[in-house]
Amino acid sequence: MPIKTIFLDRDGVINKEINYLHKIDDFEFIDGIFDACLHFQSLSYKIIIITNQSGISRGYYSLSDYQKLTQWMLDQFKYKNVNILDIFHCPHGPNSTCDCRKPKPGMFLKAKAKHNIDMEKSWMIGDKERDIIAANRAGINNTILLKSAHKIDQPSSNAKFFLDSIHRSKKIILN
Repeated sequence: MPIKTIFLDRDGVINKEINYLHKIDDFEFIDGIFDACLHFQSLSYKIIIITNQSGISRGYYSLSDYQKLTQWMLDQFKYKNVNILDIFHCPHGPNSTCDCRKPKPGMFLKAKAKHNIDMEKSWMIGDKERDIIAANRAGINNTILLKSAHKIDQPSSNAKFFLDSIHRSKKIILN
């Protein structure tokens, strides 16, 4: 039976955005992320992280650095009783012809195939328009764009909802 999923971008949604974050000491969780994820789990959603990580291809950090930080982050979620089903990352730069770098839908489609996801019942929470576009291209229409440090052009955005914080998503995602 297909599962319903909350897809989360990493930088700007799970953690405060720092350009090319790759050190545990620089990682700071966004207020409300654990509470929001526990809420999603209580509604039987699975949680998958979808993240562009061009710092790998740009040589700012290695795949090993990314994996070490990711494992530490997963351990923090586990400690807070949040189960992350999977993480998909794109290591390619903005000029890549890959199909995984958002706004392309490759990571979402790979997750759908691997985990039998019902995209119509799933959600994407991102902080950039490219998160929303990628989700839409993969068949996800339930989208939330977080107003973080990035300027958002709401009238031209494809997002269904605009929120000031991840914590407020609990008032939108109710079943």
